[in-house]
Amino acid sequence: MVQDISKSIEACAAHYGSDAEAMREYLINGQNKALEMDNRGPIVFEADGALAPHIVEAYDTYGFYVFTNVLGQDEIEDIKQDLEQVKKRFPVSPGAPNAADGSPALGADCAALTLLWSKPLGDPLGGTALANGRHQVKLYEPEAADTAPEFAPFLLLGSLQFSETCLRVYGHPQLLKIAEEINGEDFAPFNESLFIKEPGIGAAVSWHQDGSTHWDNPDFDGGIHGFNFMAQVYGSTAVNGVWVLPGSHKQGKIDITKLVEESGSERIAGTVPLVCDPGDVIICNRQLLHGSFANTGFEPRITVNMGFHRRSSVLNVRGAGTHNEVQIFDETLIAKRSEVIGYGIDARRQRFPDETPFEYKPFVKKGLSYKWDDAARGSLHDYNTRDLSI
Repeated sequence: MVQDISKSIEACAAHYGSDAEAMREYLINGQNKALEMDNRGPIVFEADGALAPHIVEAYDTYGFYVFTNVLGQDEIEDIKQDLEQVKKRFPVSPGAPNAADGSPALGADCAALTLLWSKPLGDPLGGTALANGRHQVKLYEPEAADTAPEFAPFLLLGSLQFSETCLRVYGHPQLLKIAEEINGEDFAPFNESLFIKEPGIGAAVSWHQDGSTHWDNPDFDGGIHGFNFMAQVYGSTAVNGVWVLPGSHKQGKIDITKLVEESGSERIAGTVPLVCDPGDVIICNRQLLHGSFANTGFEPRITVNMGFHRRSSVLNVRGAGTHNEVQIFDETLIAKRSEVIGYGIDARRQRFPDETPFEYKPFVKKGLSYKWDDAARGSLHDYNTRDLSI
């Protein structure tokens, strides 16, 4: 069941003036095309534990797959309640040391970048040199309501140190098994974040590809920059969700400016939205061309985002510096960054004891085990300074 967003489509189109009809058609046609694709359904494994061939084939073809009903309603409610408490700890304004109640703001004592802000309905990354300049064009920035705040948070980095419910999603046994199937049993972590697209103020994220490091690698292929899981708390729609160009993960580095020019607008031809319900989880190749428009609709989107790499893509590789300082990713760094996988597995085990926990082979081979407790919570402070950004 995908929610009815007809009112949001009309509201979104109205923001585009003379382009209103073109935007309306783009949203409707994109949603219809997305729902007709054969890359949606429950997680299925074969008897030998392998990911079902129809899922592997669809993911390889399109660069994304929508896994349905991954998170149960009880877990979704846990996440909603937790994130409401997290948002209360946000700074009152960009860079402010205190939250609204006067307590120290979330991330105020962190060395790593945590909370990113935007003007309402803005595109803070498009057309800038940020993130290695990968957001080549600036998307249209609709006019926000007079009642909108001056700035609004849109991205929380290093989210697992702030939210135990996000950490539990990170330890989901089926998702980690998928990571193992796609990236190998020695798969490595990448980065975790929380995307916040509140109605009427949620920022746009300009068209981009996530990869930076391996475009000219002689061993380049469609999966060398890894993938992201995107767990949806409220669902994802054509208005508030990410749009992608299916199959573009195999095209190498794309000239996005040229593609926009050829399409005649920022509505790039052939793109479709990632449409899904609460509790669904999307796997999205990081090389896939993707972006999202400002949320001018009425539905919120909160995405629990977490990425994974092949170990061969990061071991002894110089990082891209997108999420932290440039550094060489050696075995010691990768092992330290991987500890969060162990904490996620145990945090989930404590909340969902009837599940069979995932066994991460690099831990098993070394006889390592991790317990989620107060000491572990403290150890995650600034853990994202070790993000394996390529």
